[in-house]
Amino acid sequence: MKRRPERRTDTGRAPAPVDPSADVVRAGRPALDAIFAPRAVAVVGATERPGSVGRNLTWNLIAHPFGGTVYPVNPRRPSVLGVRAYPEIAAVPEPVDLAVVATPAPTVPGVIAQCVRAGVRSAIIISAGFRETGPAGAALEQQILDQARRGRLRIIGPNCLGVMNPRTGLNATFATAMARPGRLGFLSQSGALCTAVLDWSLQENVGFSAFVSVGSMLDVNWGDLISYLGDDPHTQSILIYMETVGDARTFLSAAREVALSKPIIVLKPGRTAAGARAAASHTGALAGRDDVLDAAFRRCGVLRVDRVADLFHMAEALAKQPRPSGPRLAIVTNAGGPAVLATDELLRSGGALAELSEETRAALDRLLPPHWSHANPVDVLGDADAERYARAVEVVARDPGNDGLLVILAPQAMADPTQTAERLRGLGGLSGKPLLASWMGGADVAAGEAILNRADIPTFAYPDAAARVFADMWRWADHLRLLYETPVLADEGSGAPDREAAARIVAAALKAGRRLLTEAESKALLAAYGVPTVPTRVARTPDEAVGAAAEFGFPVAVKLHSETITHKSDVGGVRLNVADADGVRRAFEEIRTAVGERAGAEHFQGVAVQPMVTLEGYELIVGASVDEQFGPVILFGTGGTLVEVFRDRALGLPPLTSTLARRLMERTHIYEALRGVRGRPGVDLGRLEQLLVRVSQLVVEQPRVKELDINPLLASPAQLVALDARIVLHPADVPDDALPRPAIRPYPHQYDRPWQSPDGLALRIRPIRPEDEPLMAAFHATLSERTVYLRYLHPLTLGKRTAHERLVRVCFADYDRDMVLVAERQDPAGRREIVGVGRLSRLHGREEAEFALLVTDRFQRRGLGTELLRRLIAIARDERLSRVVGYIAADNEPMLRLARETGFRTRRSAADPALVEAWLDL
Repeated sequence: MKRRPERRTDTGRAPAPVDPSADVVRAGRPALDAIFAPRAVAVVGATERPGSVGRNLTWNLIAHPFGGTVYPVNPRRPSVLGVRAYPEIAAVPEPVDLAVVATPAPTVPGVIAQCVRAGVRSAIIISAGFRETGPAGAALEQQILDQARRGRLRIIGPNCLGVMNPRTGLNATFATAMARPGRLGFLSQSGALCTAVLDWSLQENVGFSAFVSVGSMLDVNWGDLISYLGDDPHTQSILIYMETVGDARTFLSAAREVALSKPIIVLKPGRTAAGARAAASHTGALAGRDDVLDAAFRRCGVLRVDRVADLFHMAEALAKQPRPSGPRLAIVTNAGGPAVLATDELLRSGGALAELSEETRAALDRLLPPHWSHANPVDVLGDADAERYARAVEVVARDPGNDGLLVILAPQAMADPTQTAERLRGLGGLSGKPLLASWMGGADVAAGEAILNRADIPTFAYPDAAARVFADMWRWADHLRLLYETPVLADEGSGAPDREAAARIVAAALKAGRRLLTEAESKALLAAYGVPTVPTRVARTPDEAVGAAAEFGFPVAVKLHSETITHKSDVGGVRLNVADADGVRRAFEEIRTAVGERAGAEHFQGVAVQPMVTLEGYELIVGASVDEQFGPVILFGTGGTLVEVFRDRALGLPPLTSTLARRLMERTHIYEALRGVRGRPGVDLGRLEQLLVRVSQLVVEQPRVKELDINPLLASPAQLVALDARIVLHPADVPDDALPRPAIRPYPHQYDRPWQSPDGLALRIRPIRPEDEPLMAAFHATLSERTVYLRYLHPLTLGKRTAHERLVRVCFADYDRDMVLVAERQDPAGRREIVGVGRLSRLHGREEAEFALLVTDRFQRRGLGTELLRRLIAIARDERLSRVVGYIAADNEPMLRLARETGFRTRRSAADPALVEAWLDL
């Protein structure tokens, strides 16, 4: 089965090819190969009518040989463009991999039904007239999908331009030209943009590994295509023009996996669209849809750009130059104005201007005329010849204080663009830093640009574009680095969440017909997840309020207790610093009167009494709301009564780890104050991280929570405490399976269970966590060379097995794609140790998964491998997979015996005698 050697991990390897004639493998050819590498293509709706889509499709397929056969399908013609035609797809004399459909929309469901009956594996539906036309068109789409699901037919479209595979020559589009072969995978939701980009690429000599118009994405979606191109060795970068996200979870799942090895660059219009409508919480009002999209892209390592040109500029720069290790750019120029433009754009885009070291200044003083700029940007002056230019660039490149270089040349009388480029072309890889160039001008600089481009130095017509690309390169590299920093294990000091208590609070409110939790209920729900809250007592009478205040001690806060009103201060429902019993009685009556006048007496159900918190600190907001596309979203920022005025907030997708929580905080202005400013001690940021982790855990584990506000959360060096909280629930009549789900699958607690071996060894077998990286490194240190060899079929040093870049692919598991179980034990001193690992990796585009096992030598032959495999099979059934496969060294008798005893069938691989394939149909 085809696997991904470029993304091989320490608990899964790329097997050797297996006999393609075997039943277990025949269906294993990746499903989208039928679209991108078909052996037989049928054009349904082929015609000779000039200017028609059917004619252009047929001609493009015939005129560009792709190694397969084209079969026109037209019941009224014996031939189309000189090629024999067939009345229906069932009459085609060989199995059809791909049907390209260009018939009127009402006929398409019937065509797809015929394709399914004929065993066609895939279809591209060019036809328009579906959901974009209204309910009737949407109903047609559903009919198409229903028919396709009767077989295993995958569909691109409808309403699309089609698909090109320039490497093989496949042109299943009605475009007027064929894309050049190259290393960029281009996916677009706009057919018109496809044709424009195609025309531009031919002019600029840009090539593609795949060129896809996705249309309405009825079936094949972004996730499918990203996974396919991620596996494709001919694709270096993936460029996407996106109008809608579609299935957010599959998109994020695929992007998280692929972005580690290949840049994914997205142009998504709509930044100026209105944000989400104001909701019952501050969070709902603050979480705009485009901000959520940015948070989603950030979470999966996707780089978002704002211009079509930047898609290709970024792809070129990342393909040709190393990633910057920091944001500091050095600029060498022969003209001041262009350098100022570049500096402005650099700083605006999040980069920084590098400071020149004293050594670099001294070296440049010796090289350049006395009136050079003496700072960065380094102005070598308008009369600089090629030699002066090149030597200045060499000096600046050696300065450790910069992370990249931009060389600007404006055509002037003494400048020689061609010779300067010739001198620079050998400097691209000298410093290990990205080197970009802006050769400004037209025909006079064209030869120099060509020299630089051939030397893999990206060139830009304008320096501000180059500076923006450098900043984007740094932003993308930094996001990936920070995204996969190893987090610390959550603080268990407050104990595991009391999920049952939290569920009871939610159920009681819904049973009473309420969606809005009272402040007391909201705080109790937070407390169940270890979020510190200020003590609160509900009082129905003035005497009860006085009693609660006496219990706490004065002064106290008295607030409205209501089952219907969200914002208490809006109706006069808050009294602070109440100093004595008379004041409490007075506050009770004042709040009752104010609420009656402003909202109605029925909204008053008493007051909540709290001790006043007098510690100095910062007012923060922590919240959650639901986005239509991405589900629950976490918000953090500056809180208080002016929260919607300051709008200092950042958004993230749950579940959070400690590092993701820290990254969320760092994107706010208040973060600098929380670290400590002007002699004031900082807040315990580690505790604040864990609070955010707990809130994100609450949101994903209590799916009835629709909106959550902690505002203010008082943060001081001494403590964190939620002073006020409100929670809104989804209605009781919304079925559980209709509740919004997190875009990233949360930790699967259901697979965390203890186990005891037959000889009494007590272990905990659970899904892996990002925090397990140190334990996994220690685990690999316990493996013998023999165990390593049997697992990987070749020697693999400990350093390679424990490299951070390798372990993150395992520890940061996407539980939708890879279910990794670890067997953990504790020694008498409480130290944790991983002694075994089992992995179930879903194979892209199929309902199958590959298993892998690895048990440390000290714990082999004690039943652990059997238990891990048994649990992986049970998970495969839970996940509704149809088959589990594994690849075992032919001389690994214990593993082969284990597979057979567990029900697997085995056969020696015809392609590699050293391997045995094992499979189990579920």
